[in-house]
Amino acid sequence: MIIKFYKTIHNKYSRFIRFIFFLRYLFLIFLITILLFLFIPKFFDYEKKADVFKNYLLKNYDFNILKHEKIEFSPLPIPKIEFHNVLIKVGETPMELNVQKLQIYPKIFNIYNYNNFESNKIIFKKSNISLQNFDFQFLIKKLISQKSKLNLNKIDFYIYNKNKLLVTLDNVKFANYGLKKNIVNGNIFGKKFEVKINDKFNQANFKLINSGISFVINLNERKIQNLIKGTVKSKILGTNLKFDFKYNQKSFDIYNSFFRSKNLSFSNQSKINLNPFLDIYSDFEILNINFKIFEKIQIDKLLSFKNVLKKINAKNEISFTSKKLSNNLKSDFKIKFDLAYGRLDFLKNLSFTDNFFRCNGTTNLLEENPVIFFDCLINSKNKHSLLKKFNIKKKRDTKILNIYAKGSLAILNNKINFKNIEVNDKYKASNEDLKFFKEMFENILLENGLIKIFDTKKIKKFILEVS
Repeated sequence: MIIKFYKTIHNKYSRFIRFIFFLRYLFLIFLITILLFLFIPKFFDYEKKADVFKNYLLKNYDFNILKHEKIEFSPLPIPKIEFHNVLIKVGETPMELNVQKLQIYPKIFNIYNYNNFESNKIIFKKSNISLQNFDFQFLIKKLISQKSKLNLNKIDFYIYNKNKLLVTLDNVKFANYGLKKNIVNGNIFGKKFEVKINDKFNQANFKLINSGISFVINLNERKIQNLIKGTVKSKILGTNLKFDFKYNQKSFDIYNSFFRSKNLSFSNQSKINLNPFLDIYSDFEILNINFKIFEKIQIDKLLSFKNVLKKINAKNEISFTSKKLSNNLKSDFKIKFDLAYGRLDFLKNLSFTDNFFRCNGTTNLLEENPVIFFDCLINSKNKHSLLKKFNIKKKRDTKILNIYAKGSLAILNNKINFKNIEVNDKYKASNEDLKFFKEMFENILLENGLIKIFDTKKIKKFILEVS
């Protein structure tokens, strides 16, 4: 039965079977032809064709190859021409990029014919690129405006302001084509980030992965050369911030700004001068505040960033006006402080009904143990109303009270020294009295650190002890 079935198959389908077996030879020939087609160019001398590739990159990408180490051809998985250790000049600028690998993916028939050379895409791969901040801004514009296909794969950017490193962007990936078109990925401050840019290049969505930080930048239509205007909306760890901005190469202006969180909300305007020096001018108006947030501030950690503090030049004004009458010390206040090269000068005014507190001082935040030199005045038109703020019940006394104090305060050690204390021009503290006030101040008001110095219960205790 089996032999009969085999004879039937052989007689009826022999031609078809022979055709199938013949196809395997055609397939083998086809495979060998493709492999030869792909691998033969590997033996070409591409240095002789270097000018072809350079002219193509200059014409289509505005990249001028100044020098390179060698050129190789790789057939698999997709044919590509690879430049090693390339120095590239960008456009007509003096900007130069050191690229470890520049890969050009030629169109399939251009691996033999270099007349009218064209490529499908180019890739910058595994490179460390150091740039000044203004060069980086120009490069970003250059990359996102490219019409020819471009891909950045695992690029590390080191961005400097003159000779000082500002920020590092690690493992940056970007392509202006495909499924991930105009999406930038990488690492910043040890965190992964993603930036999505729309096709009109007037909106960018930034997200710091798994951090709760994101923002959206919308750019207005540019009507003035070298002036960029737009709006920023951000969410940072449960807080919301929105502001309009204007930017040119010399300054960055922030206005119509509003910040809101659970414990704080404020509006502000700022002007940041970028050239020739970094200067910041800001005006903050606090709309709502929970003063307990100051208890979380760790002064020692803030002062540890001395390299940052000495680079900041800032003039700021902060004001707060209570919307309703308040029974505490924090009704209305205004603070002005100037920071330059680590030296902080401040003026603080605080008022509550008929009582006024003013304090100015200076300190050098770059010192190992910064000391605040202060000059303060408490003025009350009604002594009784002042004491009532702290729930101190004494014989009714509506006289004016003026207290003047001058001295120094060690920020980290929580130590204070009074140089002079006067009351109503009638009392001037003796040396023994100054030592007594110092002891009471440190034991009561500075017991839990400088941040909690305005605790009303502590102030009440201090007044009772020294009066």
